[in-house]
Amino acid sequence: MTLAIFLIIAVILAGIQTAVPFLVKRTVIFGITVPENHIKNEKLSSYKKKYALLVSLLSIIALAGYAIWVFSSNASEEQTVLIGTIIQFAIILFSFTLYFYFHGKTLQLKKKMKWGENTKQVQIADLSARAQDEMLPWYVFLVPILITVGVIGYTIAQYDLLPDQIPTHWGINGEPDAFTEKTLASAISGPLTMFVMQVMFLAIIVSTKKSGIKLSATATNASRLRQLTLRKYTSWLLFFTTILLTGMFSFFQFRTIHPDIVDGTIVMAVPIIFLILTLVSTIAFAIKVGSSDKGNIDETNAGIRDYDDDKHWVGGLFYVNKNDPSIFVEKRFGVGWSINFGNPIGYFIILVPLALIILFSFL
Repeated sequence: MTLAIFLIIAVILAGIQTAVPFLVKRTVIFGITVPENHIKNEKLSSYKKKYALLVSLLSIIALAGYAIWVFSSNASEEQTVLIGTIIQFAIILFSFTLYFYFHGKTLQLKKKMKWGENTKQVQIADLSARAQDEMLPWYVFLVPILITVGVIGYTIAQYDLLPDQIPTHWGINGEPDAFTEKTLASAISGPLTMFVMQVMFLAIIVSTKKSGIKLSATATNASRLRQLTLRKYTSWLLFFTTILLTGMFSFFQFRTIHPDIVDGTIVMAVPIIFLILTLVSTIAFAIKVGSSDKGNIDETNAGIRDYDDDKHWVGGLFYVNKNDPSIFVEKRFGVGWSINFGNPIGYFIILVPLALIILFSFL
């Protein structure tokens, strides 16, 4: 079971990493802005194909070797988990190494070919796009927050029923494998952690909704569709993930209070169901957003190009722009959002909740 779970995660991870160059918006290749009329350049296409081939090849070799090793060595569950985790990180590290290599190659090619030097940079603002924004309203995220508050209240009310050792970690089979001494703080640390995460998700949604909708000057319709699709399905993915996390945290909290509430089969099934639903929803999100601007090609306007903000992207991964009020911007490598490191509000939204979660782990 452990091997199967790690193989499923690793296969999906490898698949997403392989497909990333084909899922980002088409005018950004390996973190570099490329003018619309050059995105089908043969060298750029070869860079993306080589990246995908190498990542997929390494992943196949690594995962095949992993499976053979587990079956032939009678590895323990701890060894299987450790090696499986190492392989997943190795795939991510290898894919990012290739990304930086082709990032440099793309940048060199852009400078060598002098793309866009004789064209005018244009920024597009479309106020009407706001009216088409279909992001979920912020208040729907209050539902899981209220559920968690209720779980905290129920835990306090049933404090005497809690065991002397409070579970702090659950293994892949759904059973607790780490404990701490019973105190009020340790009893509600799980729901409190969930509460902080929910508030963080709510802050991300509010900040994303307030962030600007950046459109392409040479592909206005396609970029508008991509931005609206990204915003809409980001809100749905975050809400779905929040509901799943709330359900799983609440399940384990109630089982801590009432150990005999369900049998072992259900306990084992809960984290597996959570994992499958999370992975499927993430894949669906990536495909939906990644393909949203591929079939909506506009007529390219001669003599103009999009505003080139490469200087604000460190390595094509980290966005730093103090003059941009947006807290979150679309990623240049991957599907989703990246924080604007030039806006201090972003640090507050991300770092404060993380600090609180770390603090709760020591309670």
